[in-house]
Amino acid sequence: MEIVQALEGIRKELDLVNKETEIIAATKTRTLDEIRVCMGTGLCLGAGENKVQELTEKYVPEFRWDFIGRLQTNKVKYLVGKVDLIHSVDRMELVREIDKQAQKHKLVQNILVEINGGNEENKGGIPLEEVDAFLDEIAKADGVCVQGLMSVAPLDASESRLKEIFSSVYEKFARYRSDTFRYLSMGMSNDYLIAAACGANIVRVGRAIFGERNYSV
Repeated sequence: MEIVQALEGIRKELDLVNKETEIIAATKTRTLDEIRVCMGTGLCLGAGENKVQELTEKYVPEFRWDFIGRLQTNKVKYLVGKVDLIHSVDRMELVREIDKQAQKHKLVQNILVEINGGNEENKGGIPLEEVDAFLDEIAKADGVCVQGLMSVAPLDASESRLKEIFSSVYEKFARYRSDTFRYLSMGMSNDYLIAAACGANIVRVGRAIFGERNYSV
């Protein structure tokens, strides 16, 4: 099947630059049958959804789900207990709601802190210089466990700019890396090889699995 062949190709490419990099299949608009094909290969760490409603409609407990899109506080209650990781946490209001819902269910929700590495206006994520203080604040939330960082690079960035952004986020990640603080989620279909080469150990790939990719290293 084309999905299987695409994933095998992506895995081979990643192994050439960073064997530690895991694939999250970005499954927005994809069917549950397509997602099962991905998971059945054993090549994906899990499925990543951008929309809460879409995730809850597709959700089955047989494999790992991550949430990788922008998250509104009033939607958190639909995710806690279903997703392994929430990748896009960038404000304390959201942390507090995740903490509240996690404690209600007597569990700890794993999250990643989203970094706006390109300092883009109107895009989620916090500036790198605010990460230390943000992590200190999150440490007060008993129902939340920060497992690393996530970043989305500008779509129109040059290869040199991508390397600059990804490398700067990696440097911050490396300062905190531990058995718990273990994930660096960077790179999508247009830039996943650059991200992996810069230290990402999770890439969020959709189009390169399910459709034509338009960029490669």
